Amino acid sequence: MKLVTAFIRLVRWPNLVFIAVTQLLFLYCVVRPVFDRAGLVPNIYGWRFGLLCLSSVLIAAAGYIINDYFDLDIDQVNKPEKMVVEKIIHRRWTIVWHLALSIAGIVMGFVIDFTSRAFLVGVANFLCVALLFVYSISFKKKFLIGNVLISVLTAWVILVITWSENSHVFSSTSLNVNKILRVTFLYAGFAFIISLIREVVKDMEDMEGDRRYGGKTMPIVWGVIATKVFVSVWLSVIIIALLVVQGYALTLGWWGSVIYMVLLVIAPLFYIFKKLYKAQTPKDYHSLSSLIKLVMFTGILSMIFFKIYS
Repeated sequence: MKLVTAFIRLVRWPNLVFIAVTQLLFLYCVVRPVFDRAGLVPNIYGWRFGLLCLSSVLIAAAGYIINDYFDLDIDQVNKPEKMVVEKIIHRRWTIVWHLALSIAGIVMGFVIDFTSRAFLVGVANFLCVALLFVYSISFKKKFLIGNVLISVLTAWVILVITWSENSHVFSSTSLNVNKILRVTFLYAGFAFIISLIREVVKDMEDMEGDRRYGGKTMPIVWGVIATKVFVSVWLSVIIIALLVVQGYALTLGWWGSVIYMVLLVIAPLFYIFKKLYKAQTPKDYHSLSSLIKLVMFTGILSMIFFKIYS
């Protein structure tokens, strides 16, 4: 039982649930209503969507496993109380699990390709696995590139749904393609920026261990003050963008959506902005990181309003 609990911790089960919920909401609240009105059947539905969602979850889990495998020394400094690799699960078994989950995720992508009109999902899954591996062994310690890579892969969780419908999106005349693409890039952009903000905040939290083992993350290279300015700029960008979107939503009469976004997304972002400059300790940055993750979740949940108002 201890091993099972440790494995669940190792793969960051709340993050995996978040990935599944994100894809589920995007498909059934954004994509399916548009297809239903056009009288079309999506490429990804039923068991194929289950495979796509499961492949995303498995690849993410494999990424967390290999990240902890290569972060063993750094984690002994930054968060020794949370360590699983070597403490509970032997490093050899983490590699086995990484390979098993990665291969399963890639194979599921090719099954989707061969049983639907989706295009290159298997290749995309392979690239995700490769990028997560390279991130763990190299990019994570590099200046900004690791942060950007994780943010892109976070956005891909949403983009892959629209990508899988490419045969419809780029050929159908009855489908409201513009709506699908607008909402896709709206949420993918939100996921990218909020993830980038969180990744940089996490770098400030983990600065001590990263510096000790040769990391060149932003707070180490630029310093904490300049890093906070960088985060503040992106917080300003996302707040302004969300306010503009809410202005447009008001013209459509989406009052419920606007109230929700202001109270549960925009207001917390202002609070994060305020707390950022007071943060000094790893505990402060950890609290900020947790709050940013919560805002990411409430932001993604707003997809429900596309179903309500569609």
